[in-house]
Amino acid sequence: MYMVYWTMVVDGEATAAAEPFGSHDMAGAMFLMEQLRTRQRAGEAIRFIAISSENPDSVGPSGVAEAGPGYRWKKRRR
Repeated sequence: MYMVYWTMVVDGEATAAAEPFGSHDMAGAMFLMEQLRTRQRAGEAIRFIAISSENPDSVGPSGVAEAGPGYRWKKRRR
C-alpha cells in the first residue's frame, strides 16, 4: 500500500491531507505527488508532500529490532 501525505495552508492554518493507493498503484501515487508539486510551484500553499509505503506481505515486523543471539557483526578494517 502507498499513502501520499501533504499539508494545505489556508489563512495561516495548516490542514493535513492524505490519499491511499493500492499496492500495485505506485504510478498513481507518483502522479498525484507530481500534481501537488506542480500546484505548489504555481504558488499554492501546499507543503510537506511525501509518500509512505507499507508492504502487507512483509515477513518481519516494521521498524528496528534487536538482532538475535547468533548475530555477530564486525566492521572490517584493513
